[in-house]
Amino acid sequence: MPTKTLKTLLGLLFAATVAVLAAGTVVEKLHGTDQAARSIYHTPWFFALWAGLAAAGAAYAATRRLHRRPAVALLHGALLLILTGAAVTFLTGREGRIHLREGMPETSYMPRGSHEMQPLPVALRLDRFEVTTYPGTETPADFVSRVTCTDRATGHARPAVISMNHILSTHGYRFYQTNFDTDRKGTVLTVNHDPWGTALTYAGYALLAVAMVLTLLSPRGEFRRLLRSPALRRRLFGLALLAVPALAAARSVPTIQEAKAREVARYQVEYNGRVVPLNTVAIDFVQKLYGRRSYRGLRAEQVVYGWLVSPEAWKREPMIRIPYAPLRRRLGIEGKYAAMQDLFDADGKYRLMPLIQEEQRQDAMGKAIRELDEQAGLVLMLTGHTLFTPLPAGAPRLSEARVEAEIIYNRIPFATILFMLNLTMGLATFLALLCAMGRTRGPRAGRAMRQLWHAGWAVLAGAFVFALAGYALRWYVGGRVPLGNGYETMLFMSLALMGLTLALRRLDYVLPFGFLLSGLTLLVSHLGQMSPQITNLMPVLQSPLLSIHVSITMAAYALLAFMALNGVLALLLTPRGGRRDATTGPDTADGPDQLTVLSRLMLYPAVFLLAAGIFLGAVWANVSWGRYWSWDPKETWALITLMVYAVPMHTASLPALRRPRAFHLYLICAFLTVLMTYFGVNYFLGGMHAYA
Repeated sequence: MPTKTLKTLLGLLFAATVAVLAAGTVVEKLHGTDQAARSIYHTPWFFALWAGLAAAGAAYAATRRLHRRPAVALLHGALLLILTGAAVTFLTGREGRIHLREGMPETSYMPRGSHEMQPLPVALRLDRFEVTTYPGTETPADFVSRVTCTDRATGHARPAVISMNHILSTHGYRFYQTNFDTDRKGTVLTVNHDPWGTALTYAGYALLAVAMVLTLLSPRGEFRRLLRSPALRRRLFGLALLAVPALAAARSVPTIQEAKAREVARYQVEYNGRVVPLNTVAIDFVQKLYGRRSYRGLRAEQVVYGWLVSPEAWKREPMIRIPYAPLRRRLGIEGKYAAMQDLFDADGKYRLMPLIQEEQRQDAMGKAIRELDEQAGLVLMLTGHTLFTPLPAGAPRLSEARVEAEIIYNRIPFATILFMLNLTMGLATFLALLCAMGRTRGPRAGRAMRQLWHAGWAVLAGAFVFALAGYALRWYVGGRVPLGNGYETMLFMSLALMGLTLALRRLDYVLPFGFLLSGLTLLVSHLGQMSPQITNLMPVLQSPLLSIHVSITMAAYALLAFMALNGVLALLLTPRGGRRDATTGPDTADGPDQLTVLSRLMLYPAVFLLAAGIFLGAVWANVSWGRYWSWDPKETWALITLMVYAVPMHTASLPALRRPRAFHLYLICAFLTVLMTYFGVNYFLGGMHAYA
């Protein structure tokens, strides 16, 4: 087949694969996981599509004589090996479930999609099932099945423990903790038998890791050539401003004195599955109701104590925030805040009860009703003494250092301060950059800009240290790596963006990028109301692989975000047609070249980190629930993102992307897949990763 025809076929198959993957996530949302599997993911035509893409890719790679570039050839060979492993798993892998009751051996399992029991080479007997909890709470920390595994051929028996992230592997079969009976006398295990497919796929992962490292280190490779580019040695400038906080006025209502409130803040209680100081409960309560950490000059502990001892007085306080104006109008509430008594009529009936049907709607009104209902429920839980539980005598308690650390963390709104500061700095520096375009700077203006530039970097360094301190404090207080929910991953991403900016300090124009992107990540988490509460992780998330997987993926997203903003600035700096104004001065004239080289340079580590993050996530999934790939919407969109960003790495075959304008436009559009992967899946598609 002619090379041009082969190239066209490869492009069509690639585009079709991406489109089918995206459509599959929509089908799953509309019709369910099983329907998506039956109609797309587990069909012969879907298998054939991937096989055709792999074959066309291998054939085209042969025409490009990749054997002359060993690192690149190894990279593509690793991808083919991963696809081969996936094909073997699809064709030969088996999965099912086995139900064990205490003392009753079981020698067969029920395969998925079948009602005929299949024999096992071993007999499993449940000796005991137990649920371990976090100290001082009833929150599950792990689900543990203690079993006896007997080889049916030899009769050899051995004890084994199966729990979340701890599997039993024997005779090519793997057993995973999945569920348990309500009486805790029985357990349900997932059974997986895939001796060849998993091994091939893991070998592909290892080979890919080696190939990515060699590609970055290769002296004749594109990455090393870009590193030597003289365009990266030129500089632009930065600017610095500070933000001003606001205070609230005080008000007299029945409560305790501030000195007593400081003492009460250290009381230890069980709340949200953790042992915490009462300060944490109080701040969460006031934040949820009022939208702030204090109420009209009163500490959060004073508010909670007031509600507990004088509910009749406090129910008249307008402290329940209702931001949605149409709902306020329907309830006849003036202003943005309602009192608890406003939610009940003269007969004591709950005024939201007639709106119960509307609460189920997925629109702005339904969301507002749900939020108001949650706020009212929170008050009722507090006054009904069910919001938190005092620790019983003899229960494990936090050390004084942990209590003090959590109070300090609660006192300082790290994310709020940072997003206000960084966005303000980002807007100021970006506007200064735009204003400087088209002007020739004299020596005096140049010195002023250099001074402002140094000040801007100093502020960013301070913001990074401040963010790092807050992140480390959250880590210490929670007793785990803070990567368990959307709020925490956004904190990490903001850290990664600031760290990346500081690492690129010699490229002056990245300063506003660092401020804007890190500020936006924190602002989005704030607007999206991702939970800032520190909670215990569900058992399946208690794996070091999770932290590594999320950290690497977030670092990749940070690089991709930088590249998108690089593209925006490059398009603003470069006139249509690629011609530059000779009066712009040497720094701004070289800006487009710098931005193009920087984006091309960042593309390699960004794509490689994303690939590493995806495949580490696959390993974690295999360890946790027996399947390294399940076509969950988030992992599917992550794969789409990887495929989309791999395209501009092939500029030798795609000459259109060698042009800076086309290259930057592509990166800007490609960033939409990142937004869909992280936010779109969470808020629109759902799936197993929706908690993230």
